[in-house]
Amino acid sequence: MITDTTRQRLAELETLVTGGEQGRWLVLTHDNPDPDALASAQLLARLLEKAYGQTVTCGYGGLIGRAENREMVRALNFRFSHLRHLRWGDYKRFALVDTQPQTGNNQLPKDIVPDVVLDHHPPRRATASSPFADVRTEYGASATIAAEYLAAAGVEMPKTLATGLVYALRAETQDFQRESAGPDKALYDELLPQVDKRRLARIQSARLPIEYFRNIHNPLGNLSSVETLIVSHLGELEQPDIVPEVADLLLRLEGKTWSLATGLYGERVYLSIRTTNVRADAGRIMRRLVGRNGKGGGHGMIAGGWVKITTGYADEPRGLQEQLAKRLAKALRKNPEKLQPLRLRGAE
Repeated sequence: MITDTTRQRLAELETLVTGGEQGRWLVLTHDNPDPDALASAQLLARLLEKAYGQTVTCGYGGLIGRAENREMVRALNFRFSHLRHLRWGDYKRFALVDTQPQTGNNQLPKDIVPDVVLDHHPPRRATASSPFADVRTEYGASATIAAEYLAAAGVEMPKTLATGLVYALRAETQDFQRESAGPDKALYDELLPQVDKRRLARIQSARLPIEYFRNIHNPLGNLSSVETLIVSHLGELEQPDIVPEVADLLLRLEGKTWSLATGLYGERVYLSIRTTNVRADAGRIMRRLVGRNGKGGGHGMIAGGWVKITTGYADEPRGLQEQLAKRLAKALRKNPEKLQPLRLRGAE
């Protein structure tokens, strides 16, 4: 499915790519990229390479930490380079996918204005400075936008990329239980018969290291709740990807409509918010939580962010985690003082 908007914007993109300064492209995801970001980068890179003859590198910061995400890259032979292996000066053109400039969740330096921005999160002020920005908040995934451009340009989508895109759409929308516009589901239905089912199964059933079970065990024994809000604070983490995974899991608890998971990584507290409320604006709430001490964002039912561990909490960051939980409770009009431990049956 190709919208009229995509056909019109493709002409603008072609003018930008072929008429601007020529040189290598760096397509950059947000830090700790998820399936939507990974698929979006590969789709845009293929468009630039096959339709316009550009040389492209896909890069990321942080970690590809979640087992399914690592298997996605490995099984589908997606080419990605960590930014520690790249030099900014080697590239003339830059693109951001599934993120925007100066959001705090990507490594693009502030003095570099990206030529292209593709995203489905609420637009940020700095995005307006980019020569080409396509931000569609009504879409459930950034990869859908990139896929429409590929189709509009008449570039064939290989089986591996179709497989990655199908998995990204399922992961980003939780099998379309989360908010998702018509184009996402239409694209999914169109591509599903084309996927490599064996590789898709490998991704969905990726083998998990023992650390994963340790990371899951600890937060389940450390729950607190007030009314429909469920909270868990994780300690020091080997990688921050586990935080949103715990938030997803907590939201499945019967009777709960909001979840918050926090965890410590480096000098930051990472946060993830989830809700079943289709009218919510989790991204706005996240930005209120982190304030000026961090960065955060998201959209209706899902949000993530981080807060720098300040001097006052350096020796006891758990206090900061608890303070953030109280802020969320207050933002949801619940009494933060009534946040009480929630013991699993049989737990000591």
